[in-house]
Parts: sequence; C-alpha cells; structure tokens
Amino acid sequence: MAKFTIVKAADIASARLASAGQRAGADSGDPQIAVKSVAPEAVGNLGIWECQPGGWPVINRPDTEFTYIISGRARLTDDSTGEVTEITGGDLVILPLGWTGRWDVLEPVRKIYAIY
Repeated sequence: MAKFTIVKAADIASARLASAGQRAGADSGDPQIAVKSVAPEAVGNLGIWECQPGGWPVINRPDTEFTYIISGRARLTDDSTGEVTEITGGDLVILPLGWTGRWDVLEPVRKIYAIY
C-alpha cells in the first residue's frame, strides 16, 4: 500500500542539503548547488535545491519541472518569446518538457521541486 509524505515547512526551510558542486553547464558566476532528496520512494525526482549566484542555459529540457521558490531571487529567460521574468520566494514555476531558456540566480535560491 502506498503511503503519503508530508514535509513540514520548518523542515524544508532548515533542511541540511548535500553539496553537489557547480551547476552543470554554468557560464557565469559560480552557481554552487546543494540538494536533498524528498520522498525517494515516490515516482519522479523530488527534493530541495539551493543554488548560489550564477547562470546557465537550458536547451530542450528533457522533462517537466514543477518548482516552488522558497527564498532568493532569480531571472528566467524564455528563448521562444524573449520574455524575462524575475522570480522570488513564493513563486511557482513550471518548466515544461522541451523548454529552452536561461536561469540566472541573482541571490541564493532555495526551492522545492518535482521533476517527472
């Protein structure tokens, strides 16, 4: 029988994340990332992610990401429209399969994500 998972807000905000080095494909700054898996038995890749300032392109995203920004500030650029949007704590972002654009982290970002 499948069991649901609840991760309390205080646990998300204070979770210790494991260093995972520089974000692959970074082309500006030094976007060091840290991650913590959440609900490893669930379908998809679920977790908490943190990133230091820096930027990287995303080309033809191979999956969909549903992410809630807990804190920090970043800029997303959508290549198909040229739209540039700043995101901050409290924003919800959904990056679809095939999305091409750019992440630029302006202030350290912490987010909770589901990739599937």
